[in-house]
Amino acid sequence: MSFSVGTTSMGRGPRGMLRSLGKEDEEQSSVFDLRILARLLIFIKPYWRSMVGAFFLMVVTSGLGLAAPYLVKIAIDDHIANGDLAGLDRIALITAAAFVGLYVASAAQQYLLSKTGQDVLGDMRAQLVRKLQDIHLGYHDTHIIGVTLSRIFSDVGVINDLLSQGLINIASDVLTLFGIVIVMVSMSPVLALLTFSVVPLMVIATSIYARYAKRAYRETRTTVAEVIGDLAEDLAGMRVIQAFAQEDMTQERFDAVNRANRDAHVRAMALSFTFMPAVQFLGTVAMAVVLWFGGRAVVREALTLGVVFAFLSYVTQFFRPIRELSQIYTTMQSAMAGGERVLQLLDTEPGVPDPPDAPSMPPIEGQVEFRDVTFAYRDDEIVLRDVNLTIEPGETIALVGPTGAGKTSISNLIARFYDVTEGAVLVDGIDVRHVEQQSLRRQMGIVPQDPFLFPGTIADNIRFGDPAASDAAVKEAARLANADEFIRRTPDGYETEIQEGGVNFSLGQRQLLCIARAVLADPQILILDEATSSVDTMTEALIQDALDRLLAGRTAVVIAHRLSTIRKADMICVIDDGEIVERGDHEALLSQDGLYRELYERQFVDVLGT
Repeated sequence: MSFSVGTTSMGRGPRGMLRSLGKEDEEQSSVFDLRILARLLIFIKPYWRSMVGAFFLMVVTSGLGLAAPYLVKIAIDDHIANGDLAGLDRIALITAAAFVGLYVASAAQQYLLSKTGQDVLGDMRAQLVRKLQDIHLGYHDTHIIGVTLSRIFSDVGVINDLLSQGLINIASDVLTLFGIVIVMVSMSPVLALLTFSVVPLMVIATSIYARYAKRAYRETRTTVAEVIGDLAEDLAGMRVIQAFAQEDMTQERFDAVNRANRDAHVRAMALSFTFMPAVQFLGTVAMAVVLWFGGRAVVREALTLGVVFAFLSYVTQFFRPIRELSQIYTTMQSAMAGGERVLQLLDTEPGVPDPPDAPSMPPIEGQVEFRDVTFAYRDDEIVLRDVNLTIEPGETIALVGPTGAGKTSISNLIARFYDVTEGAVLVDGIDVRHVEQQSLRRQMGIVPQDPFLFPGTIADNIRFGDPAASDAAVKEAARLANADEFIRRTPDGYETEIQEGGVNFSLGQRQLLCIARAVLADPQILILDEATSSVDTMTEALIQDALDRLLAGRTAVVIAHRLSTIRKADMICVIDDGEIVERGDHEALLSQDGLYRELYERQFVDVLGT
């Protein structure tokens, strides 16, 4: 079964929307928001055992990392200085065991974090895709596919980095810093204070970096979304780009967006490349302080050589967590911005929600009623006004009228892609808002104007109408849709792979496959959205013949462009400016001097003119 929906202009082009999204990101994203983090942590809740294991291993690795320099200090002061070779052998074995334990614990920790990260990543993306399927089609009409993909892949990826790696690393770095401070103060309070004299300079450098990093990394997130959005739009419109020979202009436009993304990343990296050498320089200053004052203390025999050696090792370790924390800070910047956008998507209201405990739609007989229906996509954009229409089971109703009159909106309301603004749409006397949507749509089918085929085989695409259908049923549906003949001429028959967009089949062939899909779904209510408007007359005859079989015994709503295809309709409704201005059968409407006759004569003249 296939569904489609008409799109409406919302007053902004795709690239204008991208720029607007960028401004919203600048206004909304924050350095750290505990509420966002708390909600994101829900994603790792199912894997809390793995995270607890990783945290335990982190404590082990931090402890072993702190123990190693102290063990060397003991080896120097207690054994090497005293010529105690037996003691040196023991401490050497203990040190070696500590390094082996550090390696094993670190490897196990990284494995747990990586596995948990992939699990969380998969869960987040699955939940986002589920949300995108639940959101009403109006959302997709007003949001660029490239930006949506950026949410699913780019934003989710950086959020996962924070949840699976960043939080543990933050705990590890903080624990390491406190451990180093405690050990250094216990060995020599004076030398420790002298060593930490560079910390105020470190705090100043970090605060300056943080101030500029916030804007820089937010800009990288925005420009990434712009690049993805622009590329997705260009790929979707490649046929038009090549048809109008606008490759150069399109390339220039993409290059501009791509350069902006590159420049944003360069600026962000420049901040890191400025900050990291500053940290390394301050670390070198601290080591010089230890060598200068510690060396003199050793000469005066106020300190041992082992203590100075341990201090040098701890100074190196002390600044490593600071560097890592600054990098995690940038990850947190991106994760907060990405988390805000992802949560905003997850919090998006369905727009067409099911009522609590909505019952399933009973088996449909096929009566459809519009009762005083008024509908607007937006408050200031009314597209249907006071529509009253009753379609009896098994009847075929045709909707005709100028472009933008509201024909597709009527079909969207029947399938409840949107909810009415006023009035009600009833199927078999039941308000469609009072039943579960999927149970309603499972008994409906639509053959769209622009047939859509999924990647996969021909059989897979037909079977989309009924996933449990047998091969025989698939072939029978294709035969009834007049598609069997051309399918058998393909290299692999029903197992022929369909390329993206169905480009290896003609428009008419794709339409016949969509009709076969609808035949297999066996819907009780069928909507045909200008199914023959873009095909040649020979293919139109095949499609019309297939549709005649498909319509038999079903309630059908036919949105017609070619008026010659609807002469057999039980009733024709002429829609103009959101209202039904005429209704009747073909002959009755022709006898009137109204809009239908005008449309018919104009089309007839156009045909003769060709």
